[in-house]
Amino acid sequence: MDIYDFVNPMDFRYYGADPSFFERLRPYVSETGFFDYQRRVETALIVAFRELGWCSSKHADEILGAFSSVTAAEVYEEEKRTGHIVRALVNCAARRVSAEAGNYVHLFLTSNDTTDTANSLRFQELLRDIVLPDVLDLLETLIALAEEHADTPQIGRTHGQHAVPVTFGFALALYVDRLGGRVKALEESRQNLRGKIAGAVGAYNALSLQLPKAAVLFEKLVLSCLGMQPAPGSIASQIVQPEFITDMAYAIQSCFAVMANLADDVRHLCRSEIAEVQEAQSADAVGSSTMPHKVNPKSFENIKSLWKAYMPRMTTMFMDQISEHQRDLTNSASQRFLPELLTAFDYCAVRLNQTMKLLRVDRQAMTRNLGASGEQIIAEPLYVLLALQGCPNAYERVRKLAREARQRGKPIIELARQDAEIDGYLAKMRPEQRCVLDDPARYTGQSSPRTHAVCKYWRLQADRLRADLVGEKAALSAIKPAHLRRINERLQQIEQGESNAADFCPAEDRREVIRQLVEAGDSKVGRSVPE
Repeated sequence: MDIYDFVNPMDFRYYGADPSFFERLRPYVSETGFFDYQRRVETALIVAFRELGWCSSKHADEILGAFSSVTAAEVYEEEKRTGHIVRALVNCAARRVSAEAGNYVHLFLTSNDTTDTANSLRFQELLRDIVLPDVLDLLETLIALAEEHADTPQIGRTHGQHAVPVTFGFALALYVDRLGGRVKALEESRQNLRGKIAGAVGAYNALSLQLPKAAVLFEKLVLSCLGMQPAPGSIASQIVQPEFITDMAYAIQSCFAVMANLADDVRHLCRSEIAEVQEAQSADAVGSSTMPHKVNPKSFENIKSLWKAYMPRMTTMFMDQISEHQRDLTNSASQRFLPELLTAFDYCAVRLNQTMKLLRVDRQAMTRNLGASGEQIIAEPLYVLLALQGCPNAYERVRKLAREARQRGKPIIELARQDAEIDGYLAKMRPEQRCVLDDPARYTGQSSPRTHAVCKYWRLQADRLRADLVGEKAALSAIKPAHLRRINERLQQIEQGESNAADFCPAEDRREVIRQLVEAGDSKVGRSVPE
């Protein structure tokens, strides 16, 4: 099959067109990858059976080996017969084991125990391993560029018109702060993705036949094998409560919008009449099929365009929160497209980072553009300084001066000095205040110190988050059997009648669980749950 036979441009133009990008995301967003995560959920069930002594090690090894050999193609072929994709996965695994072992495959589960938990797990790990590190790379690029240009004067723009000066670094520092805030929100939503092992209607009906009292802790045992938690109240329908994955999608969309806004702002600075920055391109790049001179801000335009394509899908995510009674199928097809959103988002983060790293900044053009309005933009500092000196109706007097200056083609400050009363107030100003009126490029306020402060703060936050992500991956790659046995022991106590109300809402703070695993040195022991 040729990649250009596919319908979706994400496959043949973006995700599939870049081999290195494709290989990084494929284990998480592809259908084969999704089956890998479903296998991990099904095998975590078997590990829990083994920990409880319900399943012998021999039978457990049979099942774990069977799931590891099932392919997506085989499952889809079986689905043609069954008309049910999860049952097809279960059938393919069960055929590979003895009849006795086969009884344990998918026991107590419903399809969405497997698929919803697998989705939460793969998005949790995709964000941890790929997406968040890529956005943090972009954040660090913006921090470096902002610090480099913390003192580069640039005319500020409101309503598309020249306002008063900032620095280019300050303009970028705003995006550092906005992007950093969205990264935090994205990490919050990642931590809050949940799973379930609660059966057909979420009430542990099947599990209760084996564990009349402690079924809820069995769910926690299985999810702990995967480094996951149930909903805060350990309650679900046939599906995981949809708000968790909706929050993740919104966090992505919100961060995507910040990136699109940055791309659009930089694109405007590339305009011929502004020309303060330019996108670096190869010598062979073509900007037009008929105009050989064209050099277009293509990457910035593509990023905004992709955001426009995927932003409306948030409406579908909100609609997917509605599921009748214990579950209907109206979200089944629509949620299959969710991996595309994460793929497009990460593609844009990587591309924007690469483009910003090579951005050509023209300081002379910034000085020229600022100077073009230099005689007008002193209106604000002039009015403020006059007001501070006690000049009556300072704003209105300067507004009239600015209007007269435009009509006569003269500088505002020249007309101000011709007014004896205003000139008297000018004489009372401190030298550094008068300097601002003579050189508008000095009128950048706190642009430079705020830039450095914001960049310092977010560099520290980014370093901490990177360390947390690495630590989590190491800890969860080898969860200690002792951690699972503690849950098992509590489960047995409850079944023997020693329970209290708190035992039946056993979800924990995932961050705290990870912290304890890291501190316990779990990353140094062998893996207990096969991947």
